[in-house]
Amino acid sequence: MYGDERIEFITVPRGGVSLRVMIKVHPDCRVVVHAPPGAPDDDVYDAVRKRARWIYTQLRQFRAQLEHVSPRSFRSGESHYYLGKQYMLKVVEAPRDKQKVKLLRGHIEVTVRARTAGRVKGLVYEWYKARAREVFQRRLEAVLEQALWVPNRPNIRLLGMKTQWGSCSPGGTLTLNPHLVKAPRECIDYVILHELCHIAEHNHSDKFYRLMKQVLPNWEQVKGKLDGMASTLLNGGIYRL
Repeated sequence: MYGDERIEFITVPRGGVSLRVMIKVHPDCRVVVHAPPGAPDDDVYDAVRKRARWIYTQLRQFRAQLEHVSPRSFRSGESHYYLGKQYMLKVVEAPRDKQKVKLLRGHIEVTVRARTAGRVKGLVYEWYKARAREVFQRRLEAVLEQALWVPNRPNIRLLGMKTQWGSCSPGGTLTLNPHLVKAPRECIDYVILHELCHIAEHNHSDKFYRLMKQVLPNWEQVKGKLDGMASTLLNGGIYRL
């Protein structure tokens, strides 16, 4: 307990040789405690108590963000994001025209044969996926110059995930959330570099974070920026590193 706040958390094993307990508060208000295998429960609780004020502050901030995000209706005039910039949605009903989505003078223009929220949402999501394939490949090419430990260019696959921006398979395939293409380029680079670091260090060990610091010295600030936008970027679609 912190004041009137009951802090609930889950504990997961922490990889590597570090004996420190690491605490993360995710934008969906999950509190995850990474503890060394075999760490006594008392040590885990002590670590949470010492950081209770920080956890409480993080939870308040993320809850405030979630309260001010209303569900997407996919109607003209609604605001949507692409590469960190806001665009106004413009829906054009044209029964005889080809259904399509294009970026046009500050708008995301959607042409549909029948104006329904479900159809507009589907077209917009497919457009985001197509743009994500292009953008992620370009950004991977750009950041690979820093990832000298990666022997071969990894494959990228897209998957709409509810709780992750990305993941890396044991074979080195990067799975990225297409909604990430709504974020600024620096945030996309951060997620890709994060996953590339997992090719060298499979766990969130001290070595992993040293490697992250080496290739992206301000990664914590960029992560904070992405976390702060997560509820907005994922609204209307289907987060965590």
